[in-house]
Amino acid sequence: MSALPGSAEGTAVTGLDSSPVDASPETLAELPPLTEQTRLEAREIIARYPVARSALLPMLHLVQSVQGYVSPEGVALCAEELGLTKAEVGAVATFYTMYKRRPTGRHLVSVCTNTLCGVLGGQRIMDALSSDLGVHHDETTADGSITLEHAECLAACDYAPVVTVDYEFYDQQDVDSARELVAALRRGEKPAPTRGAPLTDFKGISRQLAGFSQYGDAAATAAAVDAPGALGPTLVGLRLAEERGEAAPDMPKRSATSSSGGAAAEAAGVESAQRGAPEPAGRSLADQNDGTDTPAGTEPGTSGQGPATPPPSTPAPGKA
Repeated sequence: MSALPGSAEGTAVTGLDSSPVDASPETLAELPPLTEQTRLEAREIIARYPVARSALLPMLHLVQSVQGYVSPEGVALCAEELGLTKAEVGAVATFYTMYKRRPTGRHLVSVCTNTLCGVLGGQRIMDALSSDLGVHHDETTADGSITLEHAECLAACDYAPVVTVDYEFYDQQDVDSARELVAALRRGEKPAPTRGAPLTDFKGISRQLAGFSQYGDAAATAAAVDAPGALGPTLVGLRLAEERGEAAPDMPKRSATSSSGGAAAEAAGVESAQRGAPEPAGRSLADQNDGTDTPAGTEPGTSGQGPATPPPSTPAPGKA
């Protein structure tokens, strides 16, 4: 890869961002403070888990819902409440791309450029939006309305090309429709997603991911849950199968002996795991050591390992 580490291009290609967290005085001075209410909500999150440090991921979403990214102040709050070091919190915050290192715009626009979306026009959409907005991957427009990013996969290949706004789906996009979507967002509008809950904003969805409702009342929450969605592409195969009278073949039935033996072995495995006892007899080598170690000589033809038995020696010429 020719892109330099920490560059926009490098981040887009590898998914890894080694650029520094934005801790400039100008940015920090403009951030909303993390109040005592934020700290109380963080403790509410911690109370949901039997092990406190398991609460770190939603806590990072919580501080991001207030300040728009995981700031140094947010890292410190998480570390204090969980009894972790800032380095431990930072290691998690810099591993997942959903946690941002710089203040994010009002809306996060993600364009899938992975295989199928890329082939069907995802890269053209990304290039067009980048040109229109004057930003590249993980950059925010001057007016603070849009942060644009590549997405490696949005798990919706049957709707390709896909764009998400604050993780809500806008399916089967093209350059023109994506441009219209972004223009509407910049005007302050919130076009209805193709499926899923009504659009809010990046801070709102971050609060939802922290485990709190981003809506003001029960009616709005219910409307978000019951929002209509188009599932046509996903159901095409099922509809065609029904029209043609097709169905998957039945699974072959196992004999009573093998079935009961398998159930007994599974039960023995669960019981031994619970007691910390040795694995039951018959458990394969790969299950015992996660498949990482293979004794030399047990797999013929494997690089660096000899055959299971040495080949017969060839007698020298002229000798019996």
